[in-house]
Amino acid sequence: MKAIQISGHGGPEVLEHVDIPKPVPGAGQILVHNKFTGVNFIDTYHRTGLYKVPLPLVIGREASGIVEAVGEGVTGYKVGDHIAYLGPNTYAEYTLASPDSATVLHEDVPLDLAAAVLLQGMTVVSLAKISHEVKPTDTVLIQAAAGGTGLLLVQYCKSIGATVIGTVSTPEKAERGRKAGADHIILYSTEDVHKEVMRITNGKGVNAVFDGVGKSTFDVSLSCLARLGSMISFGNASGKVEPFDMFKLTPKAIRLMRPSLMTFYETKEEFDALAAPIFDLISRNKLSVHIHKFYDLKDAPQAHIDLESRGTEGKLVIKL
Repeated sequence: MKAIQISGHGGPEVLEHVDIPKPVPGAGQILVHNKFTGVNFIDTYHRTGLYKVPLPLVIGREASGIVEAVGEGVTGYKVGDHIAYLGPNTYAEYTLASPDSATVLHEDVPLDLAAAVLLQGMTVVSLAKISHEVKPTDTVLIQAAAGGTGLLLVQYCKSIGATVIGTVSTPEKAERGRKAGADHIILYSTEDVHKEVMRITNGKGVNAVFDGVGKSTFDVSLSCLARLGSMISFGNASGKVEPFDMFKLTPKAIRLMRPSLMTFYETKEEFDALAAPIFDLISRNKLSVHIHKFYDLKDAPQAHIDLESRGTEGKLVIKL
């Protein structure tokens, strides 16, 4: 079968389009014929070595497809089911998935949409429900509000009733952020983010910042928080946040968290608790998922180039 594999760390050029054996499901495993796989920043972290992984590695953490075979002891899934799942090795025609990290799709959820929304959607629920429980009375700042996760996070926070401030880099992205429901948009390329946040909040600051950008935005994100605010730093799009003086948190008693989605679930019940709210919003037409572009598997290097450019809007998806 065809797959994208890395044998060393580096830029997009280390992504190799290879032929490898088709896996065989063992006890407690599902063999999935992948149809779509989502492209995520965690894939670039594995590729560069920011997150340590064993080599060689077929990269990818999310996909949707059709169940081709079911291993001994697996219940709740049958051959032919359309599913979406999280797990390793998804840049491939076939992948072994865990039943505890998968969900059978309703008929009204297409496979391309499922691959586009699962990881980022569950991330959004983990951020706005667990990392900082967003309330209707909250005002929140979302950095990179026109990206894949950002657009979903804007909509999810608005579904709760919160006031949402989003940052974007271009007028085109500003329009997309507004369409997603953001109450205020700040063009960080031409406007002072801290000054604008304080103007919008009458000098109070925001209750929470959701920052998936990392190094380049961390300090200004901290400066935008209100007393007892939550700084949720969940990504490294601009690079890893440098070590900093913890006493910066003291004047406003700021809560700081650096979450990762995979730490929020260990059981099928915990997985479903994160996935179900997203698919519920989709089924009720309360969540719009924007797919920026589809790529062939062999074009995965270009997908990484595009994602890391921070010039995309919405989700990048590989079609198999």
